[in-house]
Amino acid sequence: MKITFCSLFSGSSGNAIYVGADDTHLLIDAGMPGKAVSEALMGIGVLPETLSAILVTHEHSDHVKGVGVLSRKYRIPVYANERTWQAMEKHVGAVAPACRRTFESENAFYISGACILPYSVSHDAAEPVGYRIDYGGHSVATATDMGVFTKKVLGTLSGVDLLLLESNYDPDMLRENENYSQRLKTRIQSRYGHLSNMDCANAILALEKTGVRNIVLGHLSKENNSPELALQTVCGILREKGLEIGADVSVGMAWRDRTGDRYEIGK
Repeated sequence: MKITFCSLFSGSSGNAIYVGADDTHLLIDAGMPGKAVSEALMGIGVLPETLSAILVTHEHSDHVKGVGVLSRKYRIPVYANERTWQAMEKHVGAVAPACRRTFESENAFYISGACILPYSVSHDAAEPVGYRIDYGGHSVATATDMGVFTKKVLGTLSGVDLLLLESNYDPDMLRENENYSQRLKTRIQSRYGHLSNMDCANAILALEKTGVRNIVLGHLSKENNSPELALQTVCGILREKGLEIGADVSVGMAWRDRTGDRYEIGK
């Protein structure tokens, strides 16, 4: 049994993550137009009409832009907690009652043989969550759109085989960004905002002690970060703390505007 993980889009412009396990095909968020998400799925050999579910983390447009279109066109069930449903309905439009699924955060549920755990995160949304998905003794997870990486989140993600982890901004770039108001800068750096590159590195140091070995950096800001800077900062801190990149922990990248690497966990 194996789990397939692939970032279709990840960043401030839009997010969509594919997770597959045998005949279970999951999409975490659909924050790009439905056509773009469909084309990205077909690009990795997944037909949109075979999706088992769309799992929504929160209602911001870069996570739900294509949710309604995809659900209506292919009759895909959409899963979200009730507060997120209320907050995103105006963005996604009508979803057929048969495709509307509601869960309670922190309570695991199953889609076919995959165990889905929506866990609470700190972000400026109605009731934001991340997802841990376990199948056949293996696990993957997403941890983005959070202003603080808490001990509770660390416990939830302990030992996952692969984790997409937010590395959203560089503090110096954010501070010097003349296009952002001070209010917006403060929000991004708050406990209800996003993780910086340094925050990401510190989270990896804690995660590595629990057995996490594979990290994919995600949700990079278009204006306040770059893939090169994120990798340089994160890997530099890990090396300073004695970790060998590629041996103790691998660090990959989820791209803002294109499909990332396809990871196969298990056999």
